[in-house]
Amino acid sequence: MLKAVLLDLDGVITDTAAYHYLAWKELGSEIGIEIDSEFNEQLKGVSRMESLDRILRHGGKAHAFTLEEKLGLAAKKNARYVQLLEGITPADIYPGIEGLLVELREAGVYAVLASASKNAPQILASLRLTEYFDYIVDPDEVAYGKPAPDMFLRGAAAVSVSPGQCIGIEDAQAGIEAIKAAGMIAVGIGSGGLLSAAGADVVLPTTETLSLAFLQLLL
Repeated sequence: MLKAVLLDLDGVITDTAAYHYLAWKELGSEIGIEIDSEFNEQLKGVSRMESLDRILRHGGKAHAFTLEEKLGLAAKKNARYVQLLEGITPADIYPGIEGLLVELREAGVYAVLASASKNAPQILASLRLTEYFDYIVDPDEVAYGKPAPDMFLRGAAAVSVSPGQCIGIEDAQAGIEAIKAAGMIAVGIGSGGLLSAAGADVVLPTTETLSLAFLQLLL
């Protein structure tokens, strides 16, 4: 029986992934590293510092900066990202998401946010969705980010539900791998090939057809 649904933020609830990409691309250009949209796929669902490490390795500069300098670069990227987020509104919620959250609330099914974004509370507030979530996992609560299962296991534990009674929804390969490692059913949003290869139990092209009735059929 379905007891909890754990949702990623970027690419599932709204499209802040484009803002992440723009902020990383601008920072990369400043330090002489060019990234494109294809490389950016590797950063989805990954923590801020791990994303920076991947960019530095991509540019052949894995050892070019001290830890203090890297923390400064990550902070600069985040400041630019937060600036880009200032214009986000409820109109930016993906189709089907608010309706699904209402259904979960009415049915007594927990909704948990399992995002690597430390800006998630701010984004949910801007989208006016905070009230629908029973728990928001703080990335600092867990030892390892996605694709490790820690974030999803922490979310399930916070609402006292076993992983076998949970469904996770993700748009990134790392997120799908994390859901499956946590022992949960994984719903992918986006490219069927990439997400199926990562282990998704079902892949939908968009969030538009997500519903409680659909999710209940998967358990």
